[in-house]
Amino acid sequence: MPKHIIFDTDPGIDDALAILLALASPELNVDGIVTVHGNVSTEQTTENALAILELAGASHIPVYKGCDLPLVKESLLSPETHGDKGLGYANLPAPASKPQVKHGSDFLIERIMSQPNEITLVAIGPLTNVALALRKEPRIVENVKEVLVMGGAIQHAGNTTPLAEFNTFVDPHAAHVVFHSGIPITLTPLDVTYQCIFTADDLNRLLKIDSPITKYIADSTRFYMEFHDEYQSIQGCVINDPMTLALTFMPEICDYQNLVVDVDISTGVGLGNTFADFYNYEKKPANMRVAMGVRPRMFMDVFLERMEKLARSLS
Repeated sequence: MPKHIIFDTDPGIDDALAILLALASPELNVDGIVTVHGNVSTEQTTENALAILELAGASHIPVYKGCDLPLVKESLLSPETHGDKGLGYANLPAPASKPQVKHGSDFLIERIMSQPNEITLVAIGPLTNVALALRKEPRIVENVKEVLVMGGAIQHAGNTTPLAEFNTFVDPHAAHVVFHSGIPITLTPLDVTYQCIFTADDLNRLLKIDSPITKYIADSTRFYMEFHDEYQSIQGCVINDPMTLALTFMPEICDYQNLVVDVDISTGVGLGNTFADFYNYEKKPANMRVAMGVRPRMFMDVFLERMEKLARSLS
């Protein structure tokens, strides 16, 4: 039986690749997509989610618009990383489908509570919707099967401040709520995702197939590669979110530690810093499983194979 997943996401170049990977994975059934502010505005992330689904022939999947702003701090978007519309140089047609009326946080509650211990939540954007859902209905802690969170930088430099990763920095207060809720989290921080680099050779392999999918991947990731080269001296682009999604069907690509993890919500340079108490100085029980090692080419080979299969099916 396929695993039922819900995305909470801010597409976003690598978010969109994660959606495509899910659609190309027979182990998964995507029950819905909830959008959130982050890489671009929620209005734009919602349009992007609808457009990606239409590109992949999956417009039957419902999309729910979530929160427009962080819980406490001011908004922070990322056009320099993902482009003004969030999908790099890709220019997809305006989607014909529309988002659902229900708020994204209410959909999360409704679906998780109606299917106890069956829903995997893949949270690859700021955690505002998830925190709001937890505040509205705390029982989702016991009823969700698992939550995969792309966020944080444990022993790795931040990618938004010297200490903070983007998703966590955008809404650190939401991350704080989620981390301390007791919900079953597997965290994929930059420590592992920054080892998963989509290279020019990988793209050229995909471009051997003439398909709207490969054209989209080329147009979107070219912008992302330019950003990584200019700002971080990385040849290629880091695809954080597809790696996180891949743990739903191939958890063996990572090595894990059960850790006490927290996020700094004080003002100043530490805001959004995600850190682990490796020696458990305060003798607290671990609040999440953290991916601290990864087999990047094992992941990348599966990603490329599935993108090739999806591209051929839609060429």
